[in-house]
Amino acid sequence: MEENDIIIEQTTGDIAGGKTINIGTGGDSMGDVQAGIEFIYHMREHLVDIGVATIYGLVVYALVLWIKRRIDNM
Repeated sequence: MEENDIIIEQTTGDIAGGKTINIGTGGDSMGDVQAGIEFIYHMREHLVDIGVATIYGLVVYALVLWIKRRIDNM
C-alpha cells in the first residue's frame, strides 16, 4: 500500500463483517486535463447530435416566446 492511499473502513456494530474501501490516489488514475481532452475528443463524434439538439432547443424557445406574445396581446 502506498503512502497516499485513502482507506475508508465501516463496521456494522454487532453484525460480523464490515466494508473496506481503498481509494488509490497514485499516478495510475487519469488526470483532469487528460479527462478533459478525452471528453472533447469524444464530443467531436457527436457534433451532429449536438447540432440537432441545439436547433431543436432554439425552435422550442422561439415557439414559447411566440405563444407568450400571443397570449399577452389578447
